[in-house]
Amino acid sequence: MSIKVLDEERLGDRLRKLTVRADAVGARELEIRVLLPRSWSARGSRLWPLLTLHHGGLDDSSSWVARTDVEELSRDAEMLIVMPDGGRAGGYADWRRGPQWQTFHVRDVFELMRERYAAADVRAVAGVSGGGYGALLGAASNPGTFRYAASFSGPCTIRSPLASVTLLAATGIAGRVNPFDMWGYPLVHDRFWRAGDPTHLAAGLRGTGLFLSCGLTGRPGPQDAPGTPWNAANLVEPIVRSTIAPFLRRLRVHRIPVTAHLYRDGTHDWPCWEREFHRVWPSLTHALAKP
Repeated sequence: MSIKVLDEERLGDRLRKLTVRADAVGARELEIRVLLPRSWSARGSRLWPLLTLHHGGLDDSSSWVARTDVEELSRDAEMLIVMPDGGRAGGYADWRRGPQWQTFHVRDVFELMRERYAAADVRAVAGVSGGGYGALLGAASNPGTFRYAASFSGPCTIRSPLASVTLLAATGIAGRVNPFDMWGYPLVHDRFWRAGDPTHLAAGLRGTGLFLSCGLTGRPGPQDAPGTPWNAANLVEPIVRSTIAPFLRRLRVHRIPVTAHLYRDGTHDWPCWEREFHRVWPSLTHALAKP
């Protein structure tokens, strides 16, 4: 196996933290959180559907548990939930020069979950912000692998001028790396940009249930706490919103159904994403429960 477990820590009755090293992303140590079903047993023979949850660019594998009620929401769910590290501005793509994050998430983490916790081939994926992009990209790049993919405020294309400039700047600043190592230079390395673009790859989503949500203004909305201070991250929300229309058009061309919740006000932050996670939760659980 191309992923090695260095340590496993029990954080609760259902929650585990793994420290791993994976060939696909180099020598760095990464953490993976896992929520086990209440009836899971190391001696059992049952296989469990697997839901992968991706965090955003500046978060980590602890964020879903720390910032949402996923632990309580999934208390009676008959599934494994894995929350892998995505790296600081890792991008969720297989880089032209550098880490192969999509390979790590789609192949390596799944192999680990299958070997260690009896994950089945029945899979769904969801993510927030850059992790939402990762959910769409992973599903579109690997047709038939995921029964459902949900993106909360995640870019749906990387090839529009506004989106490409924003993503390159964010990767360079947050990750402290050369952002052109990810997809190369626009136009010059267009095949890498196409390979990382969910809109270009939309045909690969046929047969996968889809959910998208995003705000329009980035201003605090009803889900945000009163007096929520302004944050520059909220400028991302209208930029992400601008990527959804071309994605929806491409889905219509391929006659691929999608559910979209496009709201006006709401910050680019966890209160809105938790609300949207609750909104799509019945669809996720239904998709994973189907024979």
